Amino acid sequence: MKAKNVFSVFVGIGLVIAVCASESFSQSNPRFIQFSPGTVKGALYTPDSGPAPHVGVVLMHPLASYLSHRACTELSKRGFMVLGMNSRFDNNVTNIWWEEIALDVRQGVDFLRKQPGITKVVLLGHSGGSPTMTFYQAIAEKGMAYCQGANKIIPCTDPGLKSLPPADGVVLMDAHPGNPIIGTLRANNPAIINETANLLDPSLDPFNPANGYNPNGPSKYSEEFKARYFKAQADRMNRLIAQALEKWKKIQAGTYDRYPDDDIFVIPSAGTSRPGPPGSATLSLLDPSIEATTAQPRKLLKNDGTIVTQVVENVKVGDPNIKKESAGFRDGAKIFTVKSFLSYNAIRATDSQTGIDWCSSNNSNPCALQSISVPVLITAAGGFYLMRDNESLYEVAVSRDKDFIIIEGADHQMMPCKPCEKTPGQYSNANKNFYDYVAKWITTRF
Repeated sequence: MKAKNVFSVFVGIGLVIAVCASESFSQSNPRFIQFSPGTVKGALYTPDSGPAPHVGVVLMHPLASYLSHRACTELSKRGFMVLGMNSRFDNNVTNIWWEEIALDVRQGVDFLRKQPGITKVVLLGHSGGSPTMTFYQAIAEKGMAYCQGANKIIPCTDPGLKSLPPADGVVLMDAHPGNPIIGTLRANNPAIINETANLLDPSLDPFNPANGYNPNGPSKYSEEFKARYFKAQADRMNRLIAQALEKWKKIQAGTYDRYPDDDIFVIPSAGTSRPGPPGSATLSLLDPSIEATTAQPRKLLKNDGTIVTQVVENVKVGDPNIKKESAGFRDGAKIFTVKSFLSYNAIRATDSQTGIDWCSSNNSNPCALQSISVPVLITAAGGFYLMRDNESLYEVAVSRDKDFIIIEGADHQMMPCKPCEKTPGQYSNANKNFYDYVAKWITTRF
């Protein structure tokens, strides 16, 4: 299976961009690897020429196919062995059980360590793959105590998590705080009354022009509205958690009156649970002024390859079209089971922006990074809405060897954000600059 014939799927925050890998990215000839269970699989990329690699990189998303993620070819042509993986929950968000993701990552780490010449293994997490990798590494370093405790909505229990082999480094590629935060907490429409999608409180509706919504371009919300909105998002999330936990406790006790093992759990106007556009009520997707700059001067990798340190302004653009997506079933409803919602997409909060109980969920980058000691590289796209989130991840990371850089004008895939450009080709080098920087960072340390 030659790389030029592989159908590539890149996923993050519910985004899917499918492209056929071009001839320019066919420097590797990937080898299919079957893991267990049968839905866990991988594609192994090695350089076509040059010295044999001694560093292996593994990447995986909990839901998306990463068998031909752009990082596979970009990093293999820069001298690394790369294993792109699909988890056992590939394209199956409805039934995901979060803790089992780490068991799939382990198979990738074990496989790479057994390859001739490989002495170091690095985890690469892109978007939803980022909490996947930090969750694994935190347990590998701290043991199961990390993912257990009275504060956890769903503590981990699988005995297979007791002895995970740690990786040597972690690279986060335009990460987000975690699926519960980005996928439901900040994406839910708190105007929903009694979980009835067509019954709304107009004073909390982000698509109400009276609140600042602009159907023709970037919206602008007042500080008063944002404060009420962010609190209401957290309140709705806490109500959903309470409803799900009540059902889960009955299921565990054998007293649930519908099914003995699980049940459907549908959340209207809360983003999408299928691969596709990020239909949601995330305010920063509508109003580009929200978290538009870094809090401190940070490194910015400019399009010409130079690096400057400054307060970085995000060049993202607002998208008023998510109003239609948020209101619909296909693009606006999240479809889980009680079990998958609690393990994959639930987190406690008093405010969706700053009042989050990061460690109440095991799907949480800010929590995991406080338990990871190996070198960590955190990168952010300067043309997407997660820049400030990535800066926050850098701030809480405890590794003594940590780095943070923003790629000027990059979209979530670290490709040029063309809608962000003021002149054609303004951010044309975003992809090359990103992978060059990652390769140098890895090579310098390992």
